[in-house]
Amino acid sequence: MLSKIRALYDHDHAVYFLLCMLLFGVASGLYMAVLNNYLHEILSISRMERGIIEFPRELPGLLLIFIIALMARFSELKVMGVALLCAFLGLFGLGMWGNIRFTAIIALIIFSTGEHIIMPIRNSVAMHMARKGSEGLAMGGVNSLRNIGAVVGHYTIPLLFFILAVLFPELAPLAKFRIVFISGSAVLLIGLIIASRIHETREHIERKKLVIKKKFTKYYILEMFFGARKQVFFTFAPYVLVLNYGAKTEYVAFLYGVWSFSNIFISPLMGKLLDRLGYKQIIVFDTILLTVLCLLYGFSHRLFSHSTAFIIISIVFVIDAISFIVGMARAMYVKSISVSQEEVTSTLSTGISINHLISIVIAVAGGILWHNLGIEGLFSLAAFFGAGSFVFALTLPSRQTSPFATGTAGK
Repeated sequence: MLSKIRALYDHDHAVYFLLCMLLFGVASGLYMAVLNNYLHEILSISRMERGIIEFPRELPGLLLIFIIALMARFSELKVMGVALLCAFLGLFGLGMWGNIRFTAIIALIIFSTGEHIIMPIRNSVAMHMARKGSEGLAMGGVNSLRNIGAVVGHYTIPLLFFILAVLFPELAPLAKFRIVFISGSAVLLIGLIIASRIHETREHIERKKLVIKKKFTKYYILEMFFGARKQVFFTFAPYVLVLNYGAKTEYVAFLYGVWSFSNIFISPLMGKLLDRLGYKQIIVFDTILLTVLCLLYGFSHRLFSHSTAFIIISIVFVIDAISFIVGMARAMYVKSISVSQEEVTSTLSTGISINHLISIVIAVAGGILWHNLGIEGLFSLAAFFGAGSFVFALTLPSRQTSPFATGTAGK
């Protein structure tokens, strides 16, 4: 295992970094597996409120460009430490005070801050630590480890709930969720300890405080389309399963587990395809798939029986979740037109903020659409964005070589 890591990553501390990503995956898996049932069962969040609550929860993503700017003097690894700390505090807060709406939302925002900070960092550090020519595979490796952790987190939930039901049959639902959140915070605490052992060397990458450049315009537009698609999926897709089909916590956790388990193998494959085919083909295919999945999600209940539609929606949910690894292709596109690693990280952070700008709008509008027009209207809108992203993806340039990867930066 160590020999494989050394063959792929040209860095002494890659193992520690990968361990942190693994543990973050475990904590995120625990959190994601129970979030929607927790919102429904404990906080009694309605379908319209589910969209509204995304505004504060996604606010850290919108403000990420400024959050990263405040840490412009920090190394990538220190930024990762801040992300782990925020996520730890968020889950700990949910475990201790998650039964009150106000404190629960504050805790969700804190966890979301850590979650969003680590998004551009993991791909940036992975590409930075990778040996030349293996950047896609390196990102795939990081995603695989993160998904291994997520599988552990997701499948811990059904096992944990079963054990608690046997040993403590009268245990209140709130207590079960508290155990999950506190366990997740303990995992992140271990990650923080490991991160503190990583010594600063050449991974210190100074980032410009703000990167908004004309050459990245197509990337920004791609992120806007992705933000719309992402929000519909993360906010409403699992809530459709919970509200419309009565999916229990254990079942939702099972689906998330299938997603993460599949990504263990698909992420490295995607990395290899990126290195071999380039980013454009991958992005174009993803936009076609997205449009079809959105239409199935919105209209399966009208085309099939309730039980058949439930199976189809479950399959679509997993496939749609798996397709999120295409984010690696957008990161590769950014690197192909960047002149330094600092520009890559700053641009990825800017992209995340841009996609969250549209995400917040879609979250609120989506809740209203679902309430007034049903899931048909909501997912028709998502399919429209999918079709738009397909047309735009066709305009992307073909494979390009990263100028600083070949030692031409600044020339």
